[in-house]
Amino acid sequence: MALTKNDIVAAVYELGFTKKKSVEVIETLLEAIKQTLEKSEDVLISGFGKFCIKEKHQRRGRNPATGDDLLLRARKVVTFKCSGKLRNKINGVEYAE
Repeated sequence: MALTKNDIVAAVYELGFTKKKSVEVIETLLEAIKQTLEKSEDVLISGFGKFCIKEKHQRRGRNPATGDDLLLRARKVVTFKCSGKLRNKINGVEYAE
């Protein structure tokens, strides 16, 4: 099951914030991340990971429904690279050797 924004708000609410303040805190955090990424700047959260903007070049593709060739435009995508601490936690490693 996926962690939703409502789940995150509920976790902040459990820390003693009001529901309204919890929503405001999470919305402010997410807006700061979005604005930083819009400027093509990286977002680094220590102990968690790094969100980066990558440039994708224009390339040929294929419509899977019709099989027709088409040209995919150049675009930017967001990538995520988790930190070593998070990777170790996911893999059940208590410390890096």
